[in-house]
Amino acid sequence: MDDVPLPYQVTQARDETADTVTLTLAPTGTGLLAPFTPGRYALAHALAVGTIPVPVSRIDRHELALTIRSVEAVSAALCALRPGGRVGLRGPFGTGWELDRAAGQDLLVVADGLGPATLRPLVLDALAAPQLYGHLNVLVGARTPDDILYAHQTHAWSAAHGPPHCAVTVDRPTADWEGPVGAVTALLDGARFDPRNTTAYVCGPAKTVRAVAHALLRRGLPAERIRVALDGFPDGDAGPRERAGPRDALVPGDGGPVTGWDEVESPSSAGPHT
Repeated sequence: MDDVPLPYQVTQARDETADTVTLTLAPTGTGLLAPFTPGRYALAHALAVGTIPVPVSRIDRHELALTIRSVEAVSAALCALRPGGRVGLRGPFGTGWELDRAAGQDLLVVADGLGPATLRPLVLDALAAPQLYGHLNVLVGARTPDDILYAHQTHAWSAAHGPPHCAVTVDRPTADWEGPVGAVTALLDGARFDPRNTTAYVCGPAKTVRAVAHALLRRGLPAERIRVALDGFPDGDAGPRERAGPRDALVPGDGGPVTGWDEVESPSSAGPHT
């Protein structure tokens, strides 16, 4: 992998929320990054400002979409870009969700906070090949209705009654919110999946990841089939985060990990699942 960022140009900039933008990028020269798979991330370089790791939220043949939350100087500079702006990219980095290992199984996708960004390519791949999987469940949590990422797409999935089965909950509802209120774990009761034949993909703040993993363990899902990641990186655009388990498996040195819950919390260290 080359240490020199390759030049990419913004072809579309979409405001997802008040502080989060999705940039669609296309290469400007002959150089192309190696193919990305769902769950892997890019290092995005804002010219004359700096570099941060960013989740890849859509993967096309030659274009990539990056979803970025503005929280410091580099992410703010990237969020301010509009069509025609330039970005330097390196990647792919990190581990992927490894959707191919779940062929023939039900899929349970749980995303909170900025988690939908890194999980969106997995959902789109699963929707493109429905014959390979069982029930597809997408459960989304957000602080408020205005903080829901890809709101138009998510609401369309919810209204269509599947596939996928999609449900959205918020912590702080507005006066016109008619959906569920509370933790995303409460949405598990309405999901359609067989714990004996399901792989779960969970991304969000550490507290949410832990709560969802423990809820799934109580339902009989094996720890090795609960794939998890944080919705931010230890040195990236989400700032420092608490650990999601007793070890640092969720935040290794390269950032942006995807790992099995069995690598995060062993049965001997987990204690009661509360």
